[in-house]
Amino acid sequence: MLGNHEAAANIAVRNIAAARNFYEGTLGLAASGTEGQELVSYRCGHSTILVYRSEYAGTNQATALTWMVGDKVDELARSLKAKGVQFEHYELPETHLEGDVHVAGERRIAWLRDPDGNILSFVSG
Repeated sequence: MLGNHEAAANIAVRNIAAARNFYEGTLGLAASGTEGQELVSYRCGHSTILVYRSEYAGTNQATALTWMVGDKVDELARSLKAKGVQFEHYELPETHLEGDVHVAGERRIAWLRDPDGNILSFVSG
């Protein structure tokens, strides 16, 4: 039923202006649409990210969004760290850290938080 339709990730934030500064200025996303002071949308490949104002911002304690970046994980981690992004480090089974990148076999993944505490990641493969 829904498997043939596009889907969007929804990220709740407290302050749209601060979120735009992070998602556009730090992460390099380009806004593809806005609805007043309540919502901004971004296109990433064939996906859409909807960033919207909510009093419940930052309450999700799990990963809210993951980008599939192929072999660019380490390069992106270095670039974002140079912009002041702090990465999350987790103790996970059969995983070790190489700098800010978690390595589990062939898979490489880095986790970070947006200004509201939403957990974002990018992963190889």
